[in-house]
Amino acid sequence: MAVFVALGAFLMTLAGGWTAQRVTDRRHLVLGLAGGLMLGVVGLDLLPEALQAADREIYGVPAALLLFVAGFLLAHLVERLLAARRAAHGADEHDHRAPEVGLTAAAAMVGHSAMDGVAIGASFQVGGGMGTAVALAVIAHDFADGFNTFTLTSLYGNARRKAYAMLFADAVAPVAGAAASAFVHIPEGVLGGYLGLFGGVLLYLAAAEILPEAHHAHPARSTLLCTVAGVAFIWLVVGATG
Repeated sequence: MAVFVALGAFLMTLAGGWTAQRVTDRRHLVLGLAGGLMLGVVGLDLLPEALQAADREIYGVPAALLLFVAGFLLAHLVERLLAARRAAHGADEHDHRAPEVGLTAAAAMVGHSAMDGVAIGASFQVGGGMGTAVALAVIAHDFADGFNTFTLTSLYGNARRKAYAMLFADAVAPVAGAAASAFVHIPEGVLGGYLGLFGGVLLYLAAAEILPEAHHAHPARSTLLCTVAGVAFIWLVVGATG
């Protein structure tokens, strides 16, 4: 049952990626929406879950928040190192986006989707009602996951075939995670720490890359409205499935 329900997440992820690639003639709107979706996912979904799952404190600060900051700094460090390496090999100094960053970010989205599948499987082991509630939440989120996976891969200059490959991997991940849930148990504290770290990475990409790029060439109200709409969409999803 869990694997069957995860197929819904598979289809929603593909739908999100398909939507992102179909509106490339409105790239600034796509990026504005993607930035809003990522901001909403981090602030309204990942961080609350991380704080609830990893309630341990380290020197007066929740461990999930420390990992959140570490994820933000890690993303910044990796991007700077890759940009410096590209510049050393003759790349344009203004073209600081390394394709590897896009692929790494998309791979992190795939890992997150696999965790969603594990959550579906584990919740069905608790009970049918719980499983249905978690499945609906995951399926609703996976449209945004597919949208962001395709957008992140493409934004950093990767070929379209790589963006499609990462999108397909992100779509398959919940199904694989649901199937693996019968054999794998992830401690709640570890899961909370992972969500915090992943949230920091996503926030960096949204704030430092996606949104500045969205408003660079088209500082229009429509772009800002798309960003707000992305946050509002995640808020509605969290409220409806929470």
